[in-house]
Amino acid sequence: MDLFRTKSIEQSIKDSDEKGHGLKRSLNTWDLMIMGVAVAVGAGIFSVGAQAAAFNAGPAVTISFVLAAITCALAIMCYAEFATALPVAGSAYVFTYATMGELLAWIIGWNLILELLMAAAVIAKFWGVYLSDLFSVLDLDIPAEISALGLDLTWGPLLIVAIFTAVLIYGTKLSARVNSVFTVIKIGIVLFVIVVGFFYVSPENYTPFVPAAEAAAESGAGWADQPFLSFLSGASPATFGFTGIISGAALVFFAFIGFDVVATSAEEVKNPSRTLPRGIFAGLIVVSILYILVTLVVTGMVSYKDLGASGAPSLATAFQLVGADWAAGIISLGSLIGLTTVIMVLLMGLARVIFALSRDGLLPRGLSRTSDKHATPARTQILCGVVVALLAGFTQVEVLAEMINIGTLSAFITVSLGILVLRRKRPDLTPAFRVPFGKVIPIASAALCLYLMFNLATITWLFFAVWLVIGFAVYFAYGNRHSRLRVRQHEHV
Repeated sequence: MDLFRTKSIEQSIKDSDEKGHGLKRSLNTWDLMIMGVAVAVGAGIFSVGAQAAAFNAGPAVTISFVLAAITCALAIMCYAEFATALPVAGSAYVFTYATMGELLAWIIGWNLILELLMAAAVIAKFWGVYLSDLFSVLDLDIPAEISALGLDLTWGPLLIVAIFTAVLIYGTKLSARVNSVFTVIKIGIVLFVIVVGFFYVSPENYTPFVPAAEAAAESGAGWADQPFLSFLSGASPATFGFTGIISGAALVFFAFIGFDVVATSAEEVKNPSRTLPRGIFAGLIVVSILYILVTLVVTGMVSYKDLGASGAPSLATAFQLVGADWAAGIISLGSLIGLTTVIMVLLMGLARVIFALSRDGLLPRGLSRTSDKHATPARTQILCGVVVALLAGFTQVEVLAEMINIGTLSAFITVSLGILVLRRKRPDLTPAFRVPFGKVIPIASAALCLYLMFNLATITWLFFAVWLVIGFAVYFAYGNRHSRLRVRQHEHV
């Protein structure tokens, strides 16, 4: 049983042209940049920075964001080199298949499904929460939940997922236009909040910039919440200090997951050799600047201790603590609009990963069928929408939010190391973008991502192990036997 058979780049490109299983190239540089900004600048910009400041790093959360941005930038360079050499749907999964073999490619694809499924469901759940907050600000008495078949149903997530599933079925270019409009609006709201927030900044709130480390017992954290590295080393759980900055970086990495999603759309990009690198890097620069400015505002407006005392801190919390309650409505609206585009891009990315896996036979082939009229994987998009809606509408999926980060980081590590394998196996390739400084950046990227992975909560690793076990079971029960590459190889024996 050859578990490490690789699929050639030529075969992957050939399969992307298969009738009924290919996607239409319609996206340009602007579309990709907006896609990256859209999925990264969501409600997280109003909440994740405040939470990391309150419970992990204090004002030094700005450093956490810089570390996360640098880690993402290094990994994205590797994605860009791969994507220009292999511009087909599937992102890290396809790249791994071409370099490290089918089994590892399956696991990466399985982890991407975890990342995108959890992210879409969690974000849809929060969209419903922010919708309720907006109703409250507007004094509208509209319940967030309704009873259906004896179950409590949060209707907001179902509504937004249904709308964007329909938009994505209709066509990628239409969804890109809708995405552009919403993203420009939400960036305007974010800039407005940043400018207003700076008028409430007090320099003393930045002191101490790096709070002294505290034992977890003082902060209420237990073994399940402590960084996995601390758990393995037997070190006492701690927050703040250097450990807090690194844990904060691992937490806020959630803010940068959008850029591997952009790579999943490679098969739908015009002139990918030029468009992909430009679109991805432009989006990353915009997002990094916005996040750093927001964290400077939130930690300068109020003390990180006051944020922590609120229980569930956000940018709205900071404005309320300085008496600017009027800003809560604007932030609720900004969060709602921000989340809207995030959900759409994540739903698209999830469908594209499943599409790529099924086109190779590792999942049922019917999931890679595209519609004749719109050239989109309609049945897969509907399936993704139904699963995300059910998770968001009927479960407490938000407790698994860190699973998003561990899925992303595992894919980043594989892609970073895969570049080294690709260059050794295929020295004849001349991709339009090449990661500079030889092996240094890919190795540094993999090391940083691994370090951030080990600074995620121990309970996250436990859930991740369970997910991997399920993935191996699915592969050996179905994927390995139905692999199109395996069938082709047997035909030539």
